[in-house]
Amino acid sequence: MLVDEADTIFGPAATGHEDLRGLLNAGHQRNRPAKRYDLAKNRVESISTFAMAALAGIGRMPDTIEDRAIVVHMRRRAPGETVAPYRHRRDRPKLQRLAERLHGWLRNDLSVLEAAEPVMPVEDRAADTWEPLVAIADHAGGHWPDRARTAILALQAEDAGDDRSERIRLLADCHTAFGDEAALPTMRLLQQLRADPEAPWADYGPRGEGLTARRLGVLLSEYDIRPATIRFAGLGQTKGYRREAFADAWRRYTPDLVTNSDDRAQVSTGSAE
Repeated sequence: MLVDEADTIFGPAATGHEDLRGLLNAGHQRNRPAKRYDLAKNRVESISTFAMAALAGIGRMPDTIEDRAIVVHMRRRAPGETVAPYRHRRDRPKLQRLAERLHGWLRNDLSVLEAAEPVMPVEDRAADTWEPLVAIADHAGGHWPDRARTAILALQAEDAGDDRSERIRLLADCHTAFGDEAALPTMRLLQQLRADPEAPWADYGPRGEGLTARRLGVLLSEYDIRPATIRFAGLGQTKGYRREAFADAWRRYTPDLVTNSDDRAQVSTGSAE
Protein backbone atom coordinates (compact mmCIF):
# COMPACT_ATOMS: atom_id res chain seq x y z
CA MET A 1 0.00 0.00 0.00
CA LEU A 2 1.42 3.35 -1.08
CA VAL A 3 -0.19 6.46 0.43
CA ASP A 4 0.86 9.90 -0.74
CA GLU A 5 -0.26 13.10 1.02
CA ALA A 6 -0.92 11.01 4.13
CA ASP A 7 -1.12 14.22 6.19
CA THR A 8 -4.58 14.80 4.66
CA ILE A 9 -5.65 11.53 6.33
CA PHE A 10 -3.76 11.62 9.62
CA GLY A 11 -2.52 15.21 9.99
CA PRO A 12 -3.69 17.73 12.66
CA ALA A 13 -6.42 19.09 10.37
CA ALA A 14 -7.78 15.64 9.48
CA THR A 15 -10.72 14.06 11.24
CA GLY A 16 -11.75 10.45 11.72
CA HIS A 17 -10.04 7.72 9.70
CA GLU A 18 -9.58 5.60 12.82
CA ASP A 19 -10.69 2.61 10.75
CA LEU A 20 -7.84 3.12 8.26
CA ARG A 21 -5.35 3.62 11.08
CA GLY A 22 -6.53 0.35 12.63
CA LEU A 23 -6.03 -1.50 9.33
CA LEU A 24 -2.50 -0.12 8.94
CA ASN A 25 -1.57 -0.96 12.52
CA ALA A 26 -2.95 -4.50 12.22
CA GLY A 27 -0.98 -5.02 9.01
CA HIS A 28 2.35 -4.54 10.77
CA GLN A 29 2.74 -8.26 11.54
CA ARG A 30 1.41 -11.55 10.26
CA ASN A 31 -1.57 -13.20 11.93
CA ARG A 32 -2.84 -9.91 13.41
CA PRO A 33 -6.16 -9.52 11.55
CA ALA A 34 -8.37 -6.50 11.93
CA LYS A 35 -11.85 -7.15 13.28
CA ARG A 36 -15.07 -5.79 11.79
CA TYR A 37 -18.68 -6.45 12.68
CA ASP A 38 -20.86 -7.23 9.65
CA LEU A 39 -24.34 -6.05 10.55
CA ALA A 40 -25.99 -7.78 7.61
CA LYS A 41 -24.49 -11.16 8.49
CA ASN A 42 -24.63 -10.54 12.26
CA ARG A 43 -21.08 -11.73 12.84
CA VAL A 44 -17.55 -10.52 13.44
CA GLU A 45 -15.22 -10.86 10.47
CA SER A 46 -11.44 -11.16 10.55
CA ILE A 47 -9.74 -9.15 7.82
CA SER A 48 -6.26 -10.21 6.73
CA THR A 49 -4.24 -7.00 6.61
CA PHE A 50 -0.55 -8.01 6.56
CA ALA A 51 1.15 -5.94 3.85
CA MET A 52 4.03 -3.60 3.20
CA ALA A 53 2.99 0.03 3.42
CA ALA A 54 4.72 3.32 2.66
CA LEU A 55 3.25 6.65 3.72
CA ALA A 56 4.50 10.05 2.59
CA GLY A 57 3.23 13.28 4.06
CA ILE A 58 4.03 16.63 5.62
CA GLY A 59 4.58 16.56 9.38
CA ARG A 60 4.25 13.66 11.76
CA MET A 61 2.02 10.64 11.52
CA PRO A 62 0.08 9.35 14.57
CA ASP A 63 2.23 7.77 17.28
CA THR A 64 0.75 4.30 16.73
CA ILE A 65 1.78 4.38 13.07
CA GLU A 66 5.25 5.82 13.60
CA ASP A 67 5.94 3.23 16.32
CA ARG A 68 5.48 0.56 13.65
CA ALA A 69 7.45 2.31 10.93
CA ILE A 70 10.91 3.23 9.79
CA VAL A 71 10.69 7.02 9.86
CA VAL A 72 12.75 8.92 7.29
CA HIS A 73 12.67 12.71 7.66
CA MET A 74 13.00 14.70 4.44
CA ARG A 75 14.05 18.33 4.25
CA ARG A 76 13.62 21.00 1.62
CA ARG A 77 16.76 21.41 -0.47
CA ALA A 78 18.77 24.40 0.73
CA PRO A 79 20.20 27.02 -1.64
CA GLY A 80 23.41 25.68 -3.12
CA GLU A 81 22.51 22.00 -2.59
CA THR A 82 22.23 19.96 -5.77
CA VAL A 83 20.92 16.49 -6.53
CA ALA A 84 21.01 14.40 -9.68
CA PRO A 85 17.67 14.77 -11.50
CA TYR A 86 15.47 11.71 -11.95
CA ARG A 87 14.38 11.04 -15.52
CA HIS A 88 11.63 8.46 -15.93
CA ARG A 89 12.62 7.25 -19.39
CA ARG A 90 16.33 7.05 -18.57
CA ASP A 91 16.34 5.87 -14.96
CA ARG A 92 13.28 3.63 -14.61
CA PRO A 93 14.67 0.72 -16.72
CA LYS A 94 17.82 0.65 -14.55
CA LEU A 95 15.79 0.56 -11.37
CA GLN A 96 13.56 -2.20 -12.76
CA ARG A 97 16.60 -4.34 -13.58
CA LEU A 98 17.97 -3.77 -10.07
CA ALA A 99 14.60 -4.73 -8.57
CA GLU A 100 14.52 -7.94 -10.62
CA ARG A 101 18.03 -8.88 -9.48
CA LEU A 102 17.15 -8.26 -5.83
CA HIS A 103 13.91 -10.21 -6.18
CA GLY A 104 15.73 -13.20 -7.66
CA TRP A 105 18.43 -13.16 -4.99
CA LEU A 106 15.93 -12.94 -2.13
CA ARG A 107 13.64 -15.62 -3.54
CA ASN A 108 16.52 -18.05 -3.99
CA ASP A 109 17.50 -17.68 -0.33
CA LEU A 110 14.04 -17.12 1.15
CA SER A 111 14.14 -20.15 3.48
CA VAL A 112 17.43 -18.95 5.00
CA LEU A 113 16.10 -15.43 5.49
CA GLU A 114 12.86 -16.67 7.06
CA ALA A 115 14.84 -18.61 9.68
CA ALA A 116 17.24 -15.74 10.44
CA GLU A 117 17.38 -14.28 13.94
CA PRO A 118 19.78 -11.35 13.61
CA VAL A 119 21.26 -9.59 16.63
CA MET A 120 19.42 -6.27 16.90
CA PRO A 121 20.76 -2.96 18.27
CA VAL A 122 17.23 -1.95 19.32
CA GLU A 123 14.45 -3.65 21.25
CA ASP A 124 10.71 -4.24 21.31
CA ARG A 125 8.63 -2.95 18.39
CA ALA A 126 11.58 -1.18 16.78
CA ALA A 127 13.37 -4.54 16.59
CA ASP A 128 10.30 -6.15 14.99
CA THR A 129 10.18 -3.40 12.39
CA TRP A 130 13.86 -3.45 11.46
CA GLU A 131 14.54 -7.20 11.71
CA PRO A 132 13.74 -8.15 8.07
CA LEU A 133 16.11 -5.49 6.72
CA VAL A 134 18.90 -6.48 9.12
CA ALA A 135 18.44 -10.13 8.14
CA ILE A 136 18.93 -9.14 4.49
CA ALA A 137 21.98 -7.04 5.37
CA ASP A 138 23.54 -9.94 7.30
CA HIS A 139 22.85 -12.28 4.38
CA ALA A 140 24.54 -9.85 1.98
CA GLY A 141 27.65 -9.80 4.19
CA GLY A 142 30.58 -7.47 3.61
CA HIS A 143 30.05 -3.99 5.00
CA TRP A 144 26.24 -4.26 4.95
CA PRO A 145 25.69 -5.68 8.47
CA ASP A 146 27.58 -2.80 10.09
CA ARG A 147 26.02 -0.19 7.82
CA ALA A 148 22.52 -1.46 8.54
CA ARG A 149 22.94 -1.32 12.32
CA THR A 150 24.60 2.10 12.13
CA ALA A 151 21.66 3.35 10.07
CA ILE A 152 19.17 2.03 12.62
CA LEU A 153 20.83 3.83 15.51
CA ALA A 154 21.22 7.04 13.50
CA LEU A 155 17.58 7.12 12.39
CA GLN A 156 16.29 6.19 15.84
CA ALA A 157 18.39 8.96 17.43
CA GLU A 158 17.23 11.47 14.81
CA ASP A 159 13.61 10.56 15.39
CA ALA A 160 13.96 10.81 19.17
CA GLY A 161 15.89 14.07 19.12
CA ASP A 162 14.10 15.96 16.36
CA ASP A 163 10.32 16.17 16.73
CA ARG A 164 9.28 14.14 19.74
CA SER A 165 6.02 12.28 19.56
CA GLU A 166 2.96 14.30 20.39
CA ARG A 167 2.41 12.92 23.87
CA ILE A 168 6.05 13.04 24.92
CA ARG A 169 6.27 16.60 23.60
CA LEU A 170 3.25 17.40 25.76
CA LEU A 171 4.92 15.92 28.85
CA ALA A 172 8.02 18.02 28.24
CA ASP A 173 6.01 21.19 27.68
CA CYS A 174 3.98 20.56 30.85
CA HIS A 175 7.25 20.29 32.77
CA THR A 176 8.22 23.73 31.49
CA ALA A 177 4.77 25.14 32.25
CA PHE A 178 4.83 23.95 35.86
CA GLY A 179 8.13 25.61 36.71
CA ASP A 180 8.34 25.22 40.51
CA GLU A 181 4.58 25.14 41.10
CA ALA A 182 3.06 22.29 43.08
CA ALA A 183 -0.20 22.51 41.14
CA LEU A 184 -1.75 24.48 38.29
CA PRO A 185 -5.37 25.18 37.35
CA THR A 186 -6.25 23.47 34.09
CA MET A 187 -6.91 26.74 32.30
CA ARG A 188 -3.59 28.22 33.42
CA LEU A 189 -1.74 25.10 32.25
CA LEU A 190 -3.48 25.41 28.88
CA GLN A 191 -2.56 29.10 28.66
CA GLN A 192 1.08 28.26 29.32
CA LEU A 193 1.09 25.51 26.71
CA ARG A 194 -0.61 27.63 24.04
CA ALA A 195 1.72 30.58 24.68
CA ASP A 196 4.80 28.73 23.37
CA PRO A 197 5.19 29.79 19.71
CA GLU A 198 7.41 26.78 19.00
CA ALA A 199 4.83 24.27 20.30
CA PRO A 200 1.85 22.89 18.36
CA TRP A 201 -0.74 23.59 21.08
CA ALA A 202 -1.97 27.06 20.03
CA ASP A 203 -3.63 25.74 16.86
CA TYR A 204 -3.97 22.12 17.89
CA GLY A 205 -7.02 20.16 16.78
CA PRO A 206 -8.94 19.47 13.57
CA ARG A 207 -10.26 23.04 13.38
CA GLY A 208 -7.16 24.74 14.74
CA GLU A 209 -8.96 25.99 17.85
CA GLY A 210 -6.07 25.08 20.13
CA LEU A 211 -5.58 22.44 22.79
CA THR A 212 -8.71 22.07 24.93
CA ALA A 213 -9.12 20.85 28.51
CA ARG A 214 -10.87 17.73 27.26
CA ARG A 215 -8.16 16.84 24.75
CA LEU A 216 -5.44 17.59 27.31
CA GLY A 217 -7.10 15.10 29.66
CA VAL A 218 -7.28 12.45 26.92
CA LEU A 219 -3.60 12.84 26.00
CA LEU A 220 -2.40 12.76 29.62
CA SER A 221 -4.64 9.85 30.63
CA GLU A 222 -2.33 7.50 28.73
CA TYR A 223 0.21 8.14 31.51
CA ASP A 224 -2.42 7.82 34.25
CA ILE A 225 -2.32 11.59 34.79
CA ARG A 226 -5.76 12.97 35.61
CA PRO A 227 -7.11 16.32 36.80
CA ALA A 228 -8.35 16.79 40.34
CA THR A 229 -10.43 19.34 42.20
CA ILE A 230 -7.88 21.58 43.94
CA ARG A 231 -8.20 24.73 46.03
CA PHE A 232 -6.13 27.59 44.61
CA ALA A 233 -5.52 30.92 46.29
CA GLY A 234 -7.85 33.50 44.77
CA LEU A 235 -9.72 30.92 42.71
CA GLY A 236 -11.26 28.63 45.26
CA GLN A 237 -11.85 25.04 44.24
CA THR A 238 -11.36 24.33 40.55
CA LYS A 239 -10.06 21.61 38.25
CA GLY A 240 -6.30 21.41 37.96
CA TYR A 241 -3.26 19.16 37.85
CA ARG A 242 -0.81 18.34 40.63
CA ARG A 243 2.87 18.23 39.86
CA GLU A 244 3.25 14.91 41.66
CA ALA A 245 0.85 13.29 39.18
CA PHE A 246 3.44 13.87 36.43
CA ALA A 247 6.46 12.60 38.39
CA ASP A 248 6.42 9.00 37.16
CA ALA A 249 5.80 9.93 33.52
CA TRP A 250 8.54 12.58 33.56
CA ARG A 251 10.98 10.10 35.09
CA ARG A 252 10.22 7.46 32.45
CA TYR A 253 9.75 9.48 29.26
CA THR A 254 11.61 12.76 29.77
CA PRO A 255 14.45 11.83 32.15
CA ASP A 256 16.67 14.60 30.76
CA LEU A 257 14.24 17.17 32.17
CA VAL A 258 13.88 15.71 35.65
CA THR A 259 15.48 17.84 38.37
CA ASN A 260 15.81 17.52 42.12
CA SER A 261 12.60 19.51 42.54
CA ASP A 262 10.70 16.75 40.75
CA ASP A 263 11.81 14.26 43.38
CA ARG A 264 10.18 16.21 46.17
CA ALA A 265 6.62 15.23 46.93
CA GLN A 266 5.53 18.84 47.45
CA VAL A 267 6.87 22.20 46.39
CA SER A 268 6.08 24.93 48.90
CA THR A 269 4.26 27.66 46.96
CA GLY A 270 1.23 28.37 49.14
CA SER A 271 -0.95 28.42 46.01
CA ALA A 272 -2.62 25.02 46.26
CA GLU A 273 -3.94 22.62 48.83
